[in-house]
Amino acid sequence: MSVFHIYEDIPGNALELFAARSAGKLDEVKEEPQVGWVSGRQLLDRRIEEETAVVGAGYISLQLRSAQRKIPASLLKAECGMEEMAYSKASSCVDIPRKVKKEIRKSVMERLLPQMAPQFSGIPMVLDRGSKVLYMGASSQKQIDMFNGFFLETLKIKLTQLNQDLIFVENKMDVCSYKGMTLAQGEGDEMFPMRDFLTWLWYFSEEEKGEIAVDDHGDFAVTLDGPLCFVADGKGALESVVRKGNPLRSAEALTALKVGKKMRKAKIIMAKDNLIWSAVFDADKFSFSSVALPEGEEMEAGERFTERMEHVRDFIAVLRALFAKFLAETEAISWKDKTRKIMAWVESRESF
Repeated sequence: MSVFHIYEDIPGNALELFAARSAGKLDEVKEEPQVGWVSGRQLLDRRIEEETAVVGAGYISLQLRSAQRKIPASLLKAECGMEEMAYSKASSCVDIPRKVKKEIRKSVMERLLPQMAPQFSGIPMVLDRGSKVLYMGASSQKQIDMFNGFFLETLKIKLTQLNQDLIFVENKMDVCSYKGMTLAQGEGDEMFPMRDFLTWLWYFSEEEKGEIAVDDHGDFAVTLDGPLCFVADGKGALESVVRKGNPLRSAEALTALKVGKKMRKAKIIMAKDNLIWSAVFDADKFSFSSVALPEGEEMEAGERFTERMEHVRDFIAVLRALFAKFLAETEAISWKDKTRKIMAWVESRESF
């Protein structure tokens, strides 16, 4: 999941605009990708209307479907080979000219392509019209760029991703003035604030109880778990991944910290009363995977969907509060002291 904000007015006829750019029929799909909107329920459901696309308290749930026909490379090669053998025999020619090979390949593709079943995939999204936030089920830059481009064409409004730069802007800070964290002497002067954030969050959860109060959302306790991914720029092994057992207490995690590596990816777990949220946060991509929300209490489908979206809002709100706390500490005079405490914490930790 990636999160996006909308700073323009969402058109009142948004549903009609999505419907106008709905996906075409599958029997019209050719070699070039066919891209269009379908309902959030099913990739084959091309109907975009209140019944199929609006869920819960005004959320629009859709998928951006991409479909195309492809000929398996092995089949194309074999068919071209057969055609080339026939041409060679008919013309008594051992070496087939490049131009002829190109024509044979084109002819084979034109013959086979209509016989191939369309292959399709979708990028799910939920548009929260009230909060003007869009949640997208994608994290790769290629997918995000394709989605954002088509969304802009559809509604004529731009999506702004919740990422490191936006977090700094929201907290009225300049990323260029950020004071980085160095965990090992002479190691890593690179500025990766979100990696520093995850490393700081680990310290905060272990040494400072990991408790935070969030306006309008309540009091939460935060901790981390595996899989953990540590990275560093420089010489030697640049990435370490710790998955099984007790990752936070593993010798591998301890070693990674002591050589100055910082966390790029970890599972963030939040708890409030008897409710638990968790998601694996990728600090570089600013995306979330393996998202798990508290068990709901609502039974009706629309109300259950709304409840789940409220849980998503809670998760993002707590994360934002943690970002703000982290950045506030980096701006404080005592940040150097806090960094030294984190380094001392690293040196004093014991592994199992």
